[in-house]
Formats: sequence, C-alpha cells, structure tokens
Amino acid sequence: MRFLIQLIISTLAVLIASFLLPGVAIQDNNVLTALVVAAVLAFLNAVVKPIMIILTIPVTIFTFGLFLLVINALMIILTSKLVDGFKVDGFWWALLFSFILSITTSILENIKRKDENEEGNS
Repeated sequence: MRFLIQLIISTLAVLIASFLLPGVAIQDNNVLTALVVAAVLAFLNAVVKPIMIILTIPVTIFTFGLFLLVINALMIILTSKLVDGFKVDGFWWALLFSFILSITTSILENIKRKDENEEGNS
C-alpha cells in the first residue's frame, strides 16, 4: 500500500513538473504516461543510479557531490528514451525537471504526512 501511495505522489509530481516546464512534455497530459514515467524513474533510481554512483565516485568526490546532479539528469533523460509520450528537450531541462520533481514530491509527501498525523490524533 505504501508503494502505491508513493507511486501516486510521484505521478502527481511528474504531472506538475511537466506542466511547469516548457522543455518537458507528457503527451496529452496523460495520467497513465505520467504513472509509467514515475514507475520507470523509480526503477532506474533503484537499480541503475547506484551503479552509476559507484562508477563515478572519483568525479563525485572531485566535484564535492555536484556530479550527482548530472546523474539525476541522466536518469531523467534515460527515462525519456524508454517511455513513449514523455519528452525532455535536453540536459538542462532534465536537470531542472529533477529539481522541480524533488521539490514537488517533498511538498506532496509533507502534505500526506500531515494528513496521517491529523488522522492519528483524531
């Protein structure tokens, strides 16, 4: 159940971020496509991203961790290559999408947590 809630939150965040950025598009603002983007991104972040981080440890250390932002953008670009109906117009849009996606997900998770706390107190 927790995974499904997290997937719904991520889907909403993908829709919001794509709405805000002209360089990122979800074909026809399709919720199903956004759900697939969220699922593929979750899979890539769980499987591919740790491998990328391990392989780029020297660069990450040299850049004081800023290279992790590049890895995040690459995960977004890879997702756009894998999911039909999801388009990112380049590295900088992917990087900005990553920032907005993180912020939006954080806000939505805080709202969910606040609702859970209010239900527990009732």
